[in-house]
Amino acid sequence: MRLVFVVGLYVLLISIEAIIPLVRFRERRLSRTFPNLGLTALVLLTNLALSFTAAWLSTFVVSHRIGLLFVVAIPEWAGVLAGVIVLDLGAYAAHVLLHKTDFGWRSHRVHHSESEVDVTTALRQHPFESLWRIAWQLPAIALLGLPMTTVLFYLVLSAANAQFEHANIRMNASLDRILRLIFVTPNMHKMHHSTYQPETDTNYSNIFSFWDRFFKTYTDPKNVLRLRYGLDDCAEPQTFGSLLKMPLLKPIAVSGSGPVLPHERREVRRQSSLRP
Repeated sequence: MRLVFVVGLYVLLISIEAIIPLVRFRERRLSRTFPNLGLTALVLLTNLALSFTAAWLSTFVVSHRIGLLFVVAIPEWAGVLAGVIVLDLGAYAAHVLLHKTDFGWRSHRVHHSESEVDVTTALRQHPFESLWRIAWQLPAIALLGLPMTTVLFYLVLSAANAQFEHANIRMNASLDRILRLIFVTPNMHKMHHSTYQPETDTNYSNIFSFWDRFFKTYTDPKNVLRLRYGLDDCAEPQTFGSLLKMPLLKPIAVSGSGPVLPHERREVRRQSSLRP
């Protein structure tokens, strides 16, 4: 059912992109779309293969009544809401660490090297990143004692919003502003894909936008039409095979001056992306 929902929403958003796009990308985009679809298939397979870990842990903690939800008596709806919020906080932390750690960034560069952000970018992830994100779901399940129904509900919401926030669609500015008081919107997330490093390292939130405001990592999307997407320090080919190998190799500088180590990326990108 999750897969049917994801695919259905995928098709719907692609259709909306064709009718009301935020920006017009270049023609002949299949050379970029096919690698994205290949990575999407790997993400889905990775999640399917490892779904037993979350299912086993959830079954264990619920059957043994382990977790805060068994200590504090709250309505069922409140437990679901608490589960979604805590899982989303874990997703925020996982995303921040993908940017702040060497191997995390090498894996996450696969996602950020995309120069044209649309719904196909949503699941353009390396399997290493998928493993990392799945690992961060487990502490929340154990801490609260979440049933698998709550976990599945969160995963459906997360997948839906991931596709929505990456979609290349033009939204009413007032509606976007209202929605992003609570939720991550396409305009808000587009700032995260900017080539300008101080914007790239902001707006990490997954579903709920208030994590960025609370942890002071929020950037207001004032004019998303001026954005350039991608990484200025990325010279690797954007083929399926090259994207799979990207985390295992040192990043290559566009200037050809040699490899750029992940911990050096901030200064390189700052110099190449400064705006007047």
